[in-house]
Amino acid sequence: MAGVASTLAKKRALAAGFGTNANAVKYLNQDFEALRSQCLSRGVLFSDPTFTAVPESIGFKELGPRSAKTRGIQWKRPGELTSRPKFIVGGATRTDICQGALGDCWLLAAIASLTLNEDVLARVVPSGQGFGDNYAGIFHFQFWQFGEWVDVVIDDKLPTKDGELLFVHSAEGSEFWSALLEKAYAKVNGCYEALSGGSTTEGFEDFTGGIAENYELSKAPSNMFQIIKKALDAGALLGCSIDITSAADSEAVTYQKLVKGHAYSLTGAMEVGYRGRRQRLVRVRNPWGQVEWTGAWSDSSSEWNSVDQSERDNIRADDGEFWMSFTDFMKHYSRLEICTLTPDTLTSDTYKHWSVCNYNGSWRRGSTAGGCRNNPYTFWMNPQFKITLEEEDDDPDDNEVGCTFMVGLIQKNRRRMRKMGEDMHTIGFAIYEVPPKFRGQREVHLDKNYFLSHAQTARSETFINLREVSSRFKMPPGEYLIVPSTFEAHKDGDFCIRVFSEKQSETLPCEDPVEAELDDETVSEDEVDAGFRGLFAKLAGSDMEISATELRTIFNKIVAKRTDIKTDGFSLDTCRIMVNLMDESGNGKLGIGEFATLWKKVQKYLSIYKKNDMDGSGNMSTPEMRMALKEAGFTLNNSIHQILVARYGEPNMTMDFDNFVSCLMRLEMMFKVFKKLDVDNSGSIELDYFQWLSFSMI
Repeated sequence: MAGVASTLAKKRALAAGFGTNANAVKYLNQDFEALRSQCLSRGVLFSDPTFTAVPESIGFKELGPRSAKTRGIQWKRPGELTSRPKFIVGGATRTDICQGALGDCWLLAAIASLTLNEDVLARVVPSGQGFGDNYAGIFHFQFWQFGEWVDVVIDDKLPTKDGELLFVHSAEGSEFWSALLEKAYAKVNGCYEALSGGSTTEGFEDFTGGIAENYELSKAPSNMFQIIKKALDAGALLGCSIDITSAADSEAVTYQKLVKGHAYSLTGAMEVGYRGRRQRLVRVRNPWGQVEWTGAWSDSSSEWNSVDQSERDNIRADDGEFWMSFTDFMKHYSRLEICTLTPDTLTSDTYKHWSVCNYNGSWRRGSTAGGCRNNPYTFWMNPQFKITLEEEDDDPDDNEVGCTFMVGLIQKNRRRMRKMGEDMHTIGFAIYEVPPKFRGQREVHLDKNYFLSHAQTARSETFINLREVSSRFKMPPGEYLIVPSTFEAHKDGDFCIRVFSEKQSETLPCEDPVEAELDDETVSEDEVDAGFRGLFAKLAGSDMEISATELRTIFNKIVAKRTDIKTDGFSLDTCRIMVNLMDESGNGKLGIGEFATLWKKVQKYLSIYKKNDMDGSGNMSTPEMRMALKEAGFTLNNSIHQILVARYGEPNMTMDFDNFVSCLMRLEMMFKVFKKLDVDNSGSIELDYFQWLSFSMI
């Protein structure tokens, strides 16, 4: 229940404007300004109680507490490492970022690209921090996390070995912004080791809130150089890498000093005059700060002697950064990652702005985790989102008519789960054209019959176990349905789905409306036949009323004789719910008419239950719950289905008969209570504490 309340509170906070970069959510409720003021007034340096200087903050396996790699580690503040520590000297530059003993070159490549855009950097590294008068051993950074910006507070104790920083450090040694940023990012992800191995796009997105694309360069489009140049001109962040063919290849250095399996930043693209023709060049940075390309157009190669001095002055490279011909780049590198930034990130009107929609969702075993199309009878259970494309692109250089958009599907918080032995799910999505009869509708969750009879229009390039799967599409104007899923069915996970479109578009979740069509099944005393009267008299006893305890005895005797349904018997709690629903007098017991109405209702539920016991096992599976509820008169959204399955389902994704009845009875009661209080049919009610407690304790 607390989890449901937290989710609702978070949705309201986002609706109120929290979670933007200008109004970031305080991570773990830590307020940087308040904490710094407290430390300054007390004359102490901040020690973070939520990410302490202990071995568990370093790692859990290869960097675990008993690992040889972590032996001798000491946590030290910058002032203990150098007499005059600085936060940033002369602006943040790419040489401030040198890799340490952690395999997070993907993150460092992203940080290096970040330094190319001062506006973007300022969003991640807030101003007003340093080792001057306001120094209190506390710093903060802001990261985009699955649809919202979070402000992360840390102390400045950093892991060291033999007096040197263990992980990220500046080449010069006295500048600490990059090491502190890495620590804040490790905190968000659980520990430093959780950052080992990844895709540069992950860092790109968490520093910008943008959406990333991946290009396999062996299959690159013919205008790849133009795409790169256009992306750089638009302030996008770019990363590149060379695939490895075996474990031995990892970080192997080629004879021309390129590192395999290593994340680089692509930081520039230019054409220069060379021997009477235009030569296309790209600039690449190695986050190690050293080990550079030695082939054509490298720092000291002879090709530069044939380039006019004025052009050479424009293309100097820092240490660890080098130029190479675009042809060599395409030949040696395997893939390229481009992160397109959101409109709020781009401050200049010269940049091209995309329209952005963002939604959070979840897959839950037994209710909304239907798996991919290989699971035809559960695929429809997945969350569904509708995108409406109205305007065609107006790019004069593109002969293909249509609407360009990108879909990004991110699985949330999986790095944090590595400590528990979890890792990334294999994820992807399918896109369908919405048929005419469903167009213009939002409150509809398309069922399995639709997906069994309609082919997908497009899909993500692959299902893969990365944090994000994203693809670019160009389609005619119209309405399309996006269905995100894990590859296998019944995998729990949370996700964020985003749609970036060149023109204005609308993306909305497709949900069944939350409503109930409840037939009046009331049986009056006059309608009760003589046979039922005789049975009731025998069951009710001298007071001619049935209590919850008596009801339990009656129902359990009946179901014990049935072999077509499985149940461990009706609980007293279920019977109390039934009595509460049917009891009009308020005395906690059922008269003959009330019992007859309940009997009729249970018979109806039994019929629905057996109909949805597809394999005749005597148990209904929770994936069939949505259809069973619809037959009983209830249409509910994904969130409520997830709650019901978690509350009433068994670990093996079945629901026995007594739990099914209990679920339907409670649903009916809650709908009736709400509708009775909502006298104006407004869709909302107001309760004081007493009323809230009274109804919640029914």
